[in-house]
Amino acid sequence: MALPPPGNDRAAIITGASSGIGEEFARILTERGHQVVLVARRVEQLEHIAARLGAQAHPLPADLSDRNDRASLPDRVAALGLVPDILINNAGLSTLGVVAKSVPEQELNLVEVDVAAVVDLCSRFLPGMVDRHRGALLNVASIAAFGPLPGQAAYGAAKAFVLSYTHSLRGELRGTGVSATALCPGPVDTGFGEAAGFTKEEAEKSLPPVMWVPADQVARAGIDGLAAGKAVVIPGRVNRLASALFRVAPPELLLPVLTRNHPGVKRN
Repeated sequence: MALPPPGNDRAAIITGASSGIGEEFARILTERGHQVVLVARRVEQLEHIAARLGAQAHPLPADLSDRNDRASLPDRVAALGLVPDILINNAGLSTLGVVAKSVPEQELNLVEVDVAAVVDLCSRFLPGMVDRHRGALLNVASIAAFGPLPGQAAYGAAKAFVLSYTHSLRGELRGTGVSATALCPGPVDTGFGEAAGFTKEEAEKSLPPVMWVPADQVARAGIDGLAAGKAVVIPGRVNRLASALFRVAPPELLLPVLTRNHPGVKRN
């Protein structure tokens, strides 16, 4: 199942496109001739990226934690004269710390962005792709989806949801001409950790350097995997080995090590 071919009236919708992996998705797809619609909250950053990428890039500011903003996206894309052939659900955030000391509003905001937005946008954009018998969906999960993550419990559970959801979509989409792939990166230096509340130094102490993969390589692996029709893409050999261990090892055996090394638990 190849990616739909680019066209002047066709586009890839990319959420979380204002930095990191999302920005790299946009760059790679425009280099391959695709129109891209850049969705994120940071207006100035979106406009800066769009200006750099050229006329193929269309900034579309939206807050994906806001249900009204999500609901308006299909009409706003249509107003650009574009048909969404590719959807990349890349936007995501995390909190840091144990649940017993968490802020409920922050935890629920995470669920809105990392889980509800994925379900919402898939529900809004997939029907048209199925009707056209043409489309591709890439949901960005994480290697955290494969096991427990004390210190970031809501984030790990959210990514497990995204992975399971994408597997189910593959079954539903079989024979429709629409493909679905889950991208499960390990650690990536994008500023994501700092936004969650821990420093790069803390992250590097808890995750070995061999697990870190640059954002451009992660994005390219995701797009190439989507084009090849893969179910799951895990960039980096060590990350693939780690995810395999998570799949076979009982969580109770992993928890002592995961808990001891995570900065979100150490601080409490």
